[in-house]
Amino acid sequence: MKSTQPKKMQPTIINKKAKYNFKIEKTYDAGIVLYGPEIKSIRNGKISIDNAYANEKNNDIWMLNSFIECSENNDLNKQSNRPRKLLLRRKEINKIRNEILSSGCTLVPLKVFFNEKGFAKIKLGLSKGRKIEDKREYKKQQDWKRQKARILKK
Repeated sequence: MKSTQPKKMQPTIINKKAKYNFKIEKTYDAGIVLYGPEIKSIRNGKISIDNAYANEKNNDIWMLNSFIECSENNDLNKQSNRPRKLLLRRKEINKIRNEILSSGCTLVPLKVFFNEKGFAKIKLGLSKGRKIEDKREYKKQQDWKRQKARILKK
């Protein structure tokens, strides 16, 4: 029997710097290995992935430099910036490793969200860095899109 109550909206944390600093070529969805207080903090929106990146180590993908503020007093508070293992299929890991090695791409977290089952997932972007000229061009395109939307709204 299904519940008629609406589900509580889960926060979606977006890395706004990623699309500006990098050109996203391909995206992957991955699970994150977390502990109890960490998932509670993510549900409260206390996570920062602005400076985070992912890397391949020992045939696994690890997310580094992400910050999760734990509210409970325990040993995890000291490790709020610890590396977190990402859950991907072996074929995806091999594809990512080959792309990183061959073309020098970077694996950047784009957003953290919750799926239908309530599990925390992360969208990773296989990307290349933008040069200053490319960043200016991207900014112009975004401004034009905003202006166009305002004009069409009127």
